[in-house]
Amino acid sequence: MALGRVQDLAAANEPALASAHFGPVTVILGDRSGKYPDGNQILLEGRDARAAFDTPRITRQFSAGLGAWFETVDLAILGHVHEDHVVGLPRLKNAGIFVHEGDLEAARSWKGLAEHYGYEPDVLAQLQPQIERDFDWQPCAHAQGYQDGASWDLGGVKVQAVHMPGHTRGHCVLWVEPIGLAFLGDIDLTGFGPYYGDATSSLIDFRKTLARVRELPASIWVTSHHRGVIQDRVTFEAALAAFISKIDQRSERVLELLRSGLHTIEALVQARVLYPPHANAVWLDGAERRTITQHLDELILQGLVERRDEQTFFVK
Repeated sequence: MALGRVQDLAAANEPALASAHFGPVTVILGDRSGKYPDGNQILLEGRDARAAFDTPRITRQFSAGLGAWFETVDLAILGHVHEDHVVGLPRLKNAGIFVHEGDLEAARSWKGLAEHYGYEPDVLAQLQPQIERDFDWQPCAHAQGYQDGASWDLGGVKVQAVHMPGHTRGHCVLWVEPIGLAFLGDIDLTGFGPYYGDATSSLIDFRKTLARVRELPASIWVTSHHRGVIQDRVTFEAALAAFISKIDQRSERVLELLRSGLHTIEALVQARVLYPPHANAVWLDGAERRTITQHLDELILQGLVERRDEQTFFVK
């Protein structure tokens, strides 16, 4: 079958997939605009090469013409590595796979991904078969590393990686010229707020990233999850401000719990800062612990909390 333009194939063969088109860029929206565990898929078509940004679960629905188009992309550029962003990689048999060097080992092996998460061994042992089942996870040993500022010229459309860590060590915004589109990845502007609950996550870095991301001279912003496509700066800045506010809300939650008499990290973990009390995913305590520890470190530096020992904290 001769492969046509991705827009034509999407329109002709995939009527059930919601999409948006910006010149050489097609954004295919996952379930509920890419709400986790799904995601939004970006496909690019230059004169000389075709590319995909990340490969979320929406790729499972690709069939007929669009599926064939996806499977013949020349390269896949990952903004970062988590289980929900690499679902389609096993389908890309002949594509170059590019990952920021900070996340590279997480793409190449389960050992690297496990260290990326940083959960306890018993948690990881339970998590691995879930990820393999729910996200078609396979190691991508041939993935290649890139650095901040790396660029790919597809012919008439150029992609540049802008390193914006915090969510993961290697998280990047992928910037598309000449259309001024910023693929924000998991700077996803959701009501949940920023996630920095893994071993390679960093609250300090995420705060710096959130101060920088608004400086990009974009006219189109695309998130991996839920928000999807934003096309005006007023809406983007309002969403970004609400997203940032979640960080300080969590700090207030930690202070509130400390004042209530919960003075150990484990007590704070069980009371929950990120997730509702009824949530019980196997990895959840680890994510809470990593998040709360970072907030406590920040509150100590701000002079609002004192550490009595490694596990015990009080409001000053």
